[in-house]
Amino acid sequence: MTIEDLQRLYEAQGAAQYGGEAVSQLQHALQSAHFADEDGAPEALVIAALLHDFGHIVSGQADEDLANGIDDRHEALGVAALKNLFDDHVLAPIALHVTAKRYLCAVSPQYLLTLSQASRQSLLLQGGVMSDEEVSRFERNPHLEAAIALRRYDDLAKVPDLVTAPLSHYLDRARKLLRPQEAA
Repeated sequence: MTIEDLQRLYEAQGAAQYGGEAVSQLQHALQSAHFADEDGAPEALVIAALLHDFGHIVSGQADEDLANGIDDRHEALGVAALKNLFDDHVLAPIALHVTAKRYLCAVSPQYLLTLSQASRQSLLLQGGVMSDEEVSRFERNPHLEAAIALRRYDDLAKVPDLVTAPLSHYLDRARKLLRPQEAA
């Protein structure tokens, strides 16, 4: 996988609807990065926000998969596809953004009410609200704060027609975060 591969895949498949939401996969990715930028997030978290749902692109997720009860485990697929490009500063929040949703639902019942219908539906497929034991374990994760921040950007990134920087803008920034062997 290369940055050019990411660009080609988003250009080829990014127009697909984002799992029952009113935005495309690419719009969702760009909006997530946009909101991370607006929040002053570290560069690695901005790129994690851009790529957090790349696993949906890799899996070829169809818009009706969620309605059909299919969890494509996109967080794991995305990390597997990106692991040779980036380090844990980018990959860990991606790997944990689904877990962060489960966590936030457990520690803040009001959070569940803010989720879109599609996000509530996927929550059930992804394990539901965390148990107390899972909450305790997750709170010890060194990437907890980054995962929660990414989750918040993910939740915001569903605005039809929001103007953002183009994909090339974020991919140019991603190049600066490549693992040393990939940057050469």
